[in-house]
Amino acid sequence: MSKHGKILVAMSGGIDSTIAAAMLHDQGYQVIGITMKTWDYASSGGSKKETGCCSLDSLQDARRIAVDMGFHHFILDIREEFGDAVIDNFVDEYLAGRTPNPCVLCNTHIKWNALLKRADGLDCQYIATGHYARINELNGRYFVSKAQDLVKDQSYVLWGLNQNALSRSKFPLAEYLKTDVRRMAKEMGYDNLAKKAESYEICFVPDNDYRGFLKRRVDGLEEQVEGGLFIDQKGNVLGKHNGYPFYTVGQRKGLGLAFGRPMFVTNILPDSNMVVLGEETDLQQNEMNVSQLNWLKYDSVDNNKEYVAKIRYKDVGHICTIDKKDDEINVNFLSQVKGIAPGQSAVIYEGDDVVCGGIIRNSLTNNSTKL
Repeated sequence: MSKHGKILVAMSGGIDSTIAAAMLHDQGYQVIGITMKTWDYASSGGSKKETGCCSLDSLQDARRIAVDMGFHHFILDIREEFGDAVIDNFVDEYLAGRTPNPCVLCNTHIKWNALLKRADGLDCQYIATGHYARINELNGRYFVSKAQDLVKDQSYVLWGLNQNALSRSKFPLAEYLKTDVRRMAKEMGYDNLAKKAESYEICFVPDNDYRGFLKRRVDGLEEQVEGGLFIDQKGNVLGKHNGYPFYTVGQRKGLGLAFGRPMFVTNILPDSNMVVLGEETDLQQNEMNVSQLNWLKYDSVDNNKEYVAKIRYKDVGHICTIDKKDDEINVNFLSQVKGIAPGQSAVIYEGDDVVCGGIIRNSLTNNSTKL
């Protein structure tokens, strides 16, 4: 009989989830490891050698580590539901002229649901992952907070987890720095993990070429969108582009045109297959609309209070006030913010704590042409 009961640990075969499992094992939990296979590399059609969390090597690494530590390990095949929810959404969002964040969707609707379902079947009260974040509780509400290691902090991508998921989740690495985790791996004899390179690519786009992925995924896409127009803020034609899905707000390189000064994508108009270009100042905005909200620390906001909003994973955050309107919020920044991209996640913080998160639907003061 274990001291703390059974816990299901998501193991990718990488250093973070391995150390998380080892820590829980040492604390007296009856650890059961599980590795989720979310996609087939061959189906992506990319040119890069198979790497990352779903590669055969990673699956074998996770199983080998579980055997070394003396606990059970399972492989869970969730390719079908992953593809339906995450990859289809990824494609649909680009075709709608938005820039999606598939990791948030995967965490929210796929991985945690799959983990909790299997945890129930194995009589595990808790699940655990190697994420760098904290889980706190206040007045009966569970919420995510920033990790001790602010460089590795992953609270931004966890905003979609519901109260049940948070109440049953543990993040053993919350109070540790990445350097501590690497040191522990070496001390355990896992030098290969300590030296293992980390991947920041989308797991189903391992060559980091999302444009190529879209072309392979959607039959005839290039023919459908070729010959679209670049226009300026006033609607003047600047040239032809390769198709609106292959551009993102804020993009500067790869436009294929020379202007004598830096030009950026400021808006995407899918209905007319147009991409709006402007100067860097045209990317500066001070307001955005956010929908598909998930409330964490509180179930609403104080309209008279200042918060900090992050509009992308590595964003430093920007001071703002918030107006709640029905199922959406308007975020009003106290200073200009560059490159607000529809489709990305907006996460609202109070100090280190996540108040809520949602999907950016539009930047309300975008001066870009809307022909």
